Amino acid sequence: MPNTALLFALITAQLCITITYKCNGNPTPDFPAILVFGDSSVDTGNNNYISTAFKGDHPPYGLDFPGSLPTGRFSNGKLVPDMLAAMMGLKDTIPPYLDPYLSEQDMLTGVSFASAGSGYDDLTTSLSHVIPMSKQPGYLKDYIRRLEGMVGEKEAARILGSALVIVSAGTNDFIFNFYDVPTRRIQFTIDKYQDFLQKQLQNLVKELYDLGCRRMAVSGLPPVGCLPIQMTAKSPVLRSCSRKENADAQSYNDKLQKLLPQIEAELPGSKILYVDTYNPLLDMINNPPKYRKFSTSSAEITSLCKG
Repeated sequence: MPNTALLFALITAQLCITITYKCNGNPTPDFPAILVFGDSSVDTGNNNYISTAFKGDHPPYGLDFPGSLPTGRFSNGKLVPDMLAAMMGLKDTIPPYLDPYLSEQDMLTGVSFASAGSGYDDLTTSLSHVIPMSKQPGYLKDYIRRLEGMVGEKEAARILGSALVIVSAGTNDFIFNFYDVPTRRIQFTIDKYQDFLQKQLQNLVKELYDLGCRRMAVSGLPPVGCLPIQMTAKSPVLRSCSRKENADAQSYNDKLQKLLPQIEAELPGSKILYVDTYNPLLDMINNPPKYRKFSTSSAEITSLCKG
């Protein structure tokens, strides 16, 4: 598989560029904090603190993390929110909100509410007992109360309204409910299930908006058919990608790109952007030699963020 750190760097660069464009062309958009909702792609360790078997607090996770420590991230190193926080000069990493040792500075500059194994469909978490997307705003409400106690209601509202809010989920819904366990396939066609999930996503975005969030980045699906779990399940000998599942992901992403501007138009003062994870990952899978020759650094990616 492609180098994970490089993939994250590419996606982070794309996110930075898109954010810069959407923030009225300001080359250094001022985000006082990063708030994160989603699944294992952005869970920085919340599952460590809940009763679930879905944990990334053991080797080989964390091999490339500072100190080679497994932190609860389902990754060999940092996640996209961590990289963004560092590039924006906020802090080195985004901590999980459930960490009992959160500092005041961590509260001020952002946390992750994400939970590995989560999804927009509550059925996705029914067996794993992780935190579904529908419940994650409840932790945001608690965060707001704590933040108001620290800096007052006015400043808390300013931080929330200016924060970069990242939403990344959906993959688990298709894997656990439609492809590998066909529970939802009995009820929905793929087209209708996509619509069902995006309705839940729309409800989530509106709830975050009602709580004070204004600047949101919503991730599309990766090439689901190329994920190791799906390649093993569908093509154990050849280890090839599932074209059907990739086509479904593309269809979902096309719908999402049309939906987000509609949601933004309904929510005055909001900025809601689509983040493409599909094409960077698929290009790395299809063209690995190109990326073996490619090197990057935080400085190089930061220069892209600054236009």
